[in-house]
Amino acid sequence: MKNTLCRIKLELITIQYNIFNERRFYEIESEKYNWSVRELKRQYDSALYTRLALSRDPAGVLKLSEQGQIIEKPKDLIKDPFILEFLGLPELHQYAESELEEEIINKLEHFLLELGHGFTFVARQNRITFDDKHFRIDLVFYNRILKCFVLIDLKTGKLKHQDLGQMQMYVNYYDREMRLEDENKTIGIVLCQNKSDLVVEYTLPENNEQIFASKYKMILPSREDLIQLISESR
Repeated sequence: MKNTLCRIKLELITIQYNIFNERRFYEIESEKYNWSVRELKRQYDSALYTRLALSRDPAGVLKLSEQGQIIEKPKDLIKDPFILEFLGLPELHQYAESELEEEIINKLEHFLLELGHGFTFVARQNRITFDDKHFRIDLVFYNRILKCFVLIDLKTGKLKHQDLGQMQMYVNYYDREMRLEDENKTIGIVLCQNKSDLVVEYTLPENNEQIFASKYKMILPSREDLIQLISESR
């Protein structure tokens, strides 16, 4: 009985500590980036703190609550899932990748907010050519904090290993043909409706720091359901 009470007390202390850290994170972020009340509510409802915290070790989580989101390496930019409820597309609707891209461009300000800090839009359907063949990158951004290009490819179905290989080609091209000497290596993100973590793991090298795959959601689940979804994907 005594052990049970001690465990319950410890769990309550942990919950209170986590709530304090989360609240401090939103206070820092809203002050630092001058969020409106609407933006703050949207970031809270989409569990931004939890999506960032679950990809970090304990020291990184503590850093979030003390300093907000600090972007020091490519992985710091990645969320999984990305929440795109502002596009207004039904979750189970069969839409083309071009339709998804068009809606993102139409709601670019909202998409930049979801991407995170330091992003500027560069191009859509950016054409690259070699060996008399043309390829088009769906969306190109630049991150001023990491000083690198960020390429995004949109996939409305399940992620395939070929999708990651294609992104690797895009990233290699940008690194060799577009990147300036004082810029950092290009980051590639494949946004997909569904993915297998094992496909990602065995397709990409173990020391990968440039290519990422993230799911996207077209609806904003309840905050509790979203936290459970994120936890299950880790």
